[in-house]
This record gives sequence, C-alpha cells and structure tokens, in this order.
Amino acid sequence: MTIDNRIQVVLIDDDPHLRQALSQTLDLAGLKILPLAEAKGLAGQLERDWPGVVVSDIRMPGMDGLELLTELHAQDPELPVLLITGHGDVPLAVQAMRAGAYDFLEKPFASDALLDSVRRALALRRLVLDNRSLRLALSDRNELSTRLVGQSAPMLRLREQIGALAATKADVLILGETGAGKEVVARALHDLSNRRNGPFVAINAGALAESVVESELFGHEPGAFTGAQKRRIGKFEFASGGTVFLDEIESMSLDVQVKLLRLLQERVVERLGGNQLIPLDIRIIAATKEDLRQAADQGRFRADLYYRLNVAPLRIPPLRERGEDALMLFQHFADEASARHGLPPHELQPGQRALLLRHTWPGNVRELQNAAERFALGLELALDNNAPDGTAGTTVEAVSGGLSEQVENFEKTLIAAELARSHSSVRSLAEALGIPRKTLHDKLRKHGLNFADSGASSHTDELD
Repeated sequence: MTIDNRIQVVLIDDDPHLRQALSQTLDLAGLKILPLAEAKGLAGQLERDWPGVVVSDIRMPGMDGLELLTELHAQDPELPVLLITGHGDVPLAVQAMRAGAYDFLEKPFASDALLDSVRRALALRRLVLDNRSLRLALSDRNELSTRLVGQSAPMLRLREQIGALAATKADVLILGETGAGKEVVARALHDLSNRRNGPFVAINAGALAESVVESELFGHEPGAFTGAQKRRIGKFEFASGGTVFLDEIESMSLDVQVKLLRLLQERVVERLGGNQLIPLDIRIIAATKEDLRQAADQGRFRADLYYRLNVAPLRIPPLRERGEDALMLFQHFADEASARHGLPPHELQPGQRALLLRHTWPGNVRELQNAAERFALGLELALDNNAPDGTAGTTVEAVSGGLSEQVENFEKTLIAAELARSHSSVRSLAEALGIPRKTLHDKLRKHGLNFADSGASSHTDELD
C-alpha cells in the first residue's frame, strides 16, 4: 500500500498525547496529515516523488528517527525530514542535520515554529519536484519534441500537424510572430520528410536587396545584365531535390511574387537572360509574421499567391499562449548553455519560476533563449515587459537570500500574480490559490497586498 499523494505531512511520534496535539495544530492550518505511532515500514509506502514531508520524533522504540532518515534518503535524498528532539538530543539532532535532515525542533516548541518549518519544507519539496519534472520531460522526448520543446496543448497540436505534413509533397505556409521559431519548424518539416538527404536552402526575403533578388532566387545567364559575366545558379535551382524556406515572404516585391507564383504552379524556373525552362523538384515552405490576407486586401501582397500558399498553413503559437512551456524551454536552453560553457547547471528558484510564467515574452523563444543564456552564466536576467499593466520591466535575480526569504518572496509573487487576474470575489481568488479564505486574508495583510487592486469588488463576509 502506498500513501496517498494528497497527504502533505506524515507525522510520527510514539507519544499519543503529543501526536494528537501536533496533528491538531497541522490540521487547523489546513494541512492534510497522516499520524503514525511508529516509523517501521514507512519508506516502503512512499513513492519517490511523493509531494509531502515527514515529521518524526528521534527517540522511539523500534526504528528511531535517524534510522528512518537514512532509509528515506536512500530512496529519495531530497525528501524533507523534520526531526523532533528532547533537550538532551540536540547533539544528536545536529548530527542528523549533517546527515541531511531538513530541520529539527527542540521540545518544547511553539506551534508556529512547527508550522513555519513544515510550510518551508513543503515549498522546497514542490520546487524539487517541479525541477525534477522539468528534467524528466526534457529527457523523455522524441526527435520532434527535442526540437519543439513543450507539453502545452498548442505545442502538442503543432507537432502532430508537422508529423502529418512532413511526409507529404504539400507546400507549407508557416505563420508566427518574430522569434517564435519559424525556421525550426521548417527544418523539422524537411528533416522528417523523404527530402531529408537533399539540400535545405533558407532565404530571408526581407534581407535581399531589390537589385539582386531575382538573380539570387532564379539565377542568370552571362550578359543578362551589366556585370553578369558568367552563369549563376539561383537558390531554387540549387535546392532541387530538397526544400526551400522563404522567410518574411511578405517583404517580396509584387514583381517577384508573380515569378514565384509561376514557379509554384509549374515547378519550373527560367534564369534571367535565358529561354530554357528548367524543371524543379523542390518543396516550398514559406513563412510570415504578417496577416497575408490583410496584406492582399491592401494590395501589398498578391491574392492569387496567398491562396496558392495557404493550402497547408501551420500556426506557431506565441510563447505567451503556451503556459508552462516557458519553464521547460528555459531549463532546456539553460542546460544547453551550461554544457556549452562548461558550467554546472542552475536550478530555477520559486520566485524565478513565477516571474518567468508571468512574463509576456514579446520576443518569444528567441528572447527566452537569450534570458536562459544569461541565467546559465550567473548574470541578472532583465526581462522586457510589455504587459498591459504598464510595468517597465522585470528582473529575475540570481539565487539570493535564505530559504525562508525565497519562500516568502515566492508566496507573495504567486498571490500577486493571481491578483492580477480577473476575480469576481475573494472566494474565487482563494479557490484559485487553493487556500482557505481566512488564510488568504492573513496572507494579503502579511504581504501588503490588497484584493481591491485586482479591479474586482471584495466581499468582506467571505473572509469570515
């Protein structure tokens, strides 16, 4: 039998009176507890990723607290174990701390001391399991999910669409904001197709000078224009047997769009100054950050080319729509950067995780990758913020302060983040945070936060 993951604290003490008193203290604080009279057999009932903490007396018949600590940490060295000691057991407790105990409380102790230690231990446990989950998700991936990291519904759908389209001959139009990863998607389509052994030619249409764009794309014959002394093979012809990726296609001139339309329809290219039609075996993947339909309506993009390209559209969701994918991506890029620079990997702290989740990522994955690089180097992470609340920016600082301070900051950040959402009442806010309304009221007062700041009306009767 395994202990339910809803249990937050396993309390072990052979003294029934003390066990009952401590159980009542923890229960009144809203914690789910499991009181036990002995420690024997507990390790076998706890899964490695059990999300709670253990509070145990040291002096007990049978298995004592130190033996329990050793047995539990053999299974999971990061499981917080709090030890209760008598006055004469303090040297023993210090020895236990060196062996990995999270904390020890000397009898008699105040209820608040127990609650504070348990809450800090639970916060640490959540952090450890969250980071462990991130690492597991990053390691347990197939080829496509290694390139396109994330477990959100939009990313799962995108990977499914890529997998379905990759093996086809269909041209693809990728839609996505700047920095969203359009070339990564294009390369994935190529590498998963039967063209993988052919060339992948990436062309940024917006970076080509107007005077050379046609020569670069379609090639030219000697004498086609002043300075054309020898034949040039264009990008499309060079890519035969493979894939051409046309980024920022919205920036192409209307004249070039006409030639591209013909190429797409007939799969032939005619070099400048030449008369020969050269057959092409290529796949076109185009990408844009604009609404091409709107651009066509405004006369900036050919409508017939838009409809020709829009057969198989793929939309890359911006990072702000991908929930906790930001954390997984951040850890992925930070680990890569650490390995590249020969540095030990850093773990995200609670406050850092909360700030990363709140950030709107105007630069999408490119911005996040740069932030992860700075994090891996141990530098301050200054994040640009274009959030509607008008804040100029957010700083994710390197790990600083003691555990208690970090937990306090994490708690305040989470409550403030939830306050920024739309809540019609204190009841809905408390439910979103998973805490009783009275506890929420106390925490708002403790951190100097005001429910009224969220723009909703507070119902004072709900605080009772």
